Amino acid sequence: MDLLALADFTLVARHGGFGRASRESGRPKATLSRRVADLESGLNLRLFERGARALKLTEEGRALFEKTSVLLAELDETTAAIASGGDEPRGRLRVSAPLLFSQAAMGKLAAQFAMKYRDIRLEVTTEDRPVDMVEEGYDLVIRVNPDPDESLVGRIFLRDQIVMVAHPGLQRPAGGTTPVPVVLRGGGVDGQTAVWELTDKGKRKRLTVQPVLSLSSLFMVRDAVRANVGAARLPLSLVIPDLAAGTLVQWGDAGGPEVALWALYPSRRLLSARVSAFLNFLKEAFPEGSPGELAAYIR
Repeated sequence: MDLLALADFTLVARHGGFGRASRESGRPKATLSRRVADLESGLNLRLFERGARALKLTEEGRALFEKTSVLLAELDETTAAIASGGDEPRGRLRVSAPLLFSQAAMGKLAAQFAMKYRDIRLEVTTEDRPVDMVEEGYDLVIRVNPDPDESLVGRIFLRDQIVMVAHPGLQRPAGGTTPVPVVLRGGGVDGQTAVWELTDKGKRKRLTVQPVLSLSSLFMVRDAVRANVGAARLPLSLVIPDLAAGTLVQWGDAGGPEVALWALYPSRRLLSARVSAFLNFLKEAFPEGSPGELAAYIR
């Protein structure tokens, strides 16, 4: 099979069209089109559906792209390492990370990583949505409690828990149905009461709560709780400094599933040296994977 044709097919698939692939690579559009057509002819498969204004991978084309993009990246990395006379990680590393982790720690982590690995060009994108790693060209994604995905493998590098916290001046309920004002992350504030469960000193409790404020960021929620607007459920890592200083108090464990941060990457036999370097770096940054280690990055 013609490796150049495979490389050109992968280039066109990644950029979503012949014109964009030509502009990004500097290769003639006609050459890209001819090589892809030759590859389709050799395989006796249609790899792209060609519309009037759009180019879309067929099911067979997508399957081929998912395999060849990984193999060609590994081939490029291997030849670059051989040419440079060593196996130091180098090249572009694209990472997608969730908003809270990025706001709390990624800036410092990225700077430290860049100084340690001068030959890696690290690019970090912040987003909470599930991304298609192959389609969008990511080498690694960080996600909180991700859904199982047979195409990805990974490891947990941090664990956290959700706790209910409040300003010391907010009266802690002794029981009954008097609603407690609370701050939410996301969702509407419709004036309706709800019931929250928490564990305090090993005992399960039910609190009647009334949302009074809804904010889109957990950092904003924490600041609102500091101002004594209401109580809230927040990650322990985000409030450890406040609990230690006495500016917030913990009412109990909010329960629910464990909060686990995963580093995920495409399943492959040979792991990229860049991805391996980043995984090892995360392990060094969070050796115990505890909420306190993440809290050390938060100000």
